Amino acid sequence: MIKYLKAFRNHLRALKKNKEYKFLKEANGLIHVGANTGQEISLYAKYNLSVIWIEPIDDVFNTLSANLKGFPKQHAIKALVTDVDNKEYEFNVANNGGASSSIFDLNQHKEIWPDIKFDTTISLFSKTLTTLIGEEHINVADYKMLVMDTQGSELLVLKGAIPLLPNFTYIKTEVPDFESYKGCCQLKDIESFLAEYGFEEIYRNKFASSPNLGSYYDIIYKKKTLNG
Repeated sequence: MIKYLKAFRNHLRALKKNKEYKFLKEANGLIHVGANTGQEISLYAKYNLSVIWIEPIDDVFNTLSANLKGFPKQHAIKALVTDVDNKEYEFNVANNGGASSSIFDLNQHKEIWPDIKFDTTISLFSKTLTTLIGEEHINVADYKMLVMDTQGSELLVLKGAIPLLPNFTYIKTEVPDFESYKGCCQLKDIESFLAEYGFEEIYRNKFASSPNLGSYYDIIYKKKTLNG
């Protein structure tokens, strides 16, 4: 778990320091799927962003809600987001405060973070982001950026958000280039999908890797303009 936390802290430092993150100044607001306890709350507040946080685990959601006190422009919704509505999943809860929790089983993830394990499994029903936005009466035009950190199900989140994609200017995702979780999406899958919907990569940060296995990245995509 120590290695995992170190990698996460490094990724936050890169996020705060890298000049490419000037895109936050251009985002009037963002939707963050896979909130955990809201580690980026202060960062988003620095840019005065309106934020919708989405987190499925009860205990983690309660901590997130407590952490959001004093940040009136940021709100939390408890939900599991995938590509279908009302599907029951056995959701695996990880021992690192839920940060590595996933609808998928661990696979090569353990080669980088051998201390991470699943403590328990809970049953959750899913919603698409499109359905959730509608049910919560959220004006999606107020949120020009989508952030995903859902431990392998990011492609499912995108597929369930296809009607919303024209609204987003930026999409940021955490993604590996190997099978970290069994059946999870990989970098090549995200690249292909977002290219189809008119997004191109503008930034990449490798924050964890293993020799002869692969790497984990934070990647930012931007909607292509008519001129390019």
